[in-house]
Amino acid sequence: MNTVQLERMKNDKGFIAALDQSGGSTPKALANYGIAQDAYKDEAEMFQLVHEMRTRIMKSTAFTKEKILAAILFENTMDLKVDGQYSADYLWETKGIVPILKVDKGLADLENGVQLMKPIPNLETLLARAQERHIFGTKMRSVIKEVNEAGIKAIVKQQFEIAKVIIAAGFVPIIEPEVDIHTVNKQAAEDILKKELIEQLKSLTPDQKVMFKLTIPEVDSFYEVLADHPNVVRVVALSGGYSREEANSKLSRNRKLIASFSRALTEGLNANQSDAEFDQMIGQSIQSIYEASIQP
Repeated sequence: MNTVQLERMKNDKGFIAALDQSGGSTPKALANYGIAQDAYKDEAEMFQLVHEMRTRIMKSTAFTKEKILAAILFENTMDLKVDGQYSADYLWETKGIVPILKVDKGLADLENGVQLMKPIPNLETLLARAQERHIFGTKMRSVIKEVNEAGIKAIVKQQFEIAKVIIAAGFVPIIEPEVDIHTVNKQAAEDILKKELIEQLKSLTPDQKVMFKLTIPEVDSFYEVLADHPNVVRVVALSGGYSREEANSKLSRNRKLIASFSRALTEGLNANQSDAEFDQMIGQSIQSIYEASIQP
C-alpha cells in the first residue's frame, strides 16, 4: 500500500471522481455525452469511445489534485493508456490523483429486497494485475431497494467478506451498499444499514482499513459515526440519480461526507464541445462538487 496515497485519502480536501461506468451503464453515459448507439458497432468500439471521454476528463486543465482526491477506474481503463502512461500512473504521477479500481462484476437478481454482487471470478488474478498497474484501492457495489433486514444484513456480510480478501492483497476497499433513492421509507433502510456496518467493523483488526461509499442519507450527518471509526479511511457519497444541484445541496449538509459522483460529475459534458467549452463545463461541475464536499 502506498502510504502517501493513504494519508492523502484520509486527510486532504476534495472528492472522488467516479469514472467507472461499466458495460451496462456505458451506453447511457455515452448517450448523455452526445454519442448515440449507432456510432459504435460492438463493445470494443464502445469502450474505446468511453475511454476517449474519460481521457478528455482526466487531461482537462480543470481536473486537478487541488479538487480531486482520487478517481475510480473501470477494469478496461486500467489497462489503457493516457499520454503514453497507464491510466493509474497518469493519474498519480502526472496529476497527483489516487487511482482506484472497480472490481465487482455487476448485480445479482433481486432477493430479500436487495441485489447482492454477482460472484467475482479470478479476483486474486485481477488484484495481482491491479498491483502491477499501481492501483491504491478498489470499489464494489451492491444495492438495497427495500427495508428488509435479512437482505441488508446479507449485503453487508458479502461486502466485508470480499473486502477482507482485498485488504489482504494490499488495497483499501471501498464498500458500496447503495440504498436506492426511491426506496420506500429510505431512512429505515439506512438505520439497518448503519447498524450492520458498525457491527461488521468490529470484525476488523486495527490495521485493516476500509472506505464506504453510501447514498446521501435522509438524516443529515447520519454517517458521521462511521467517518470517525478508526478502521475507516473515508466515507464518500454517490449521487444516486439526483441531479448535480440536488446532490450537492444534500451533500453539503453532511459533516465528514465527500462526493464520489459519476453521472453528476459529467452532467452537461458533450463530445461536440470545444476544449475550452468542455474545460469550462467540467470546471464548474468540479468546483460545485468540491464546495459541497468541504463542509465543516
